[in-house]
Amino acid sequence: DNHLMLVDLTGRSMSGKKLETLLGQAHITLNKNTVPNETRKPTVTSGVRIGTPAVTTRGMVETDMADIADMIADVVDQGEAAVESVRTRAMALCARHPLYE
Repeated sequence: DNHLMLVDLTGRSMSGKKLETLLGQAHITLNKNTVPNETRKPTVTSGVRIGTPAVTTRGMVETDMADIADMIADVVDQGEAAVESVRTRAMALCARHPLYE
């Protein structure tokens, strides 16, 4: 029902900027974004904005989004230690849903 989500990382050591960078290394694109009552600088942020148009264009469905959410959570929880594993999982998910056939 919603194609844009804001994830609030307030209270986590992970900033929006750091998560954006780490997930970019894992081939998952999202953007740092400020959240209501932001406590970090606008260049760092306490949140990220996630959009679904790229995944729906590839034909991904709710179960695929749950897998992506798990990948994002792994990077939030484990930081750099999770990037390689998440990159492998993201690439496998994209291979199952190619842009062109």
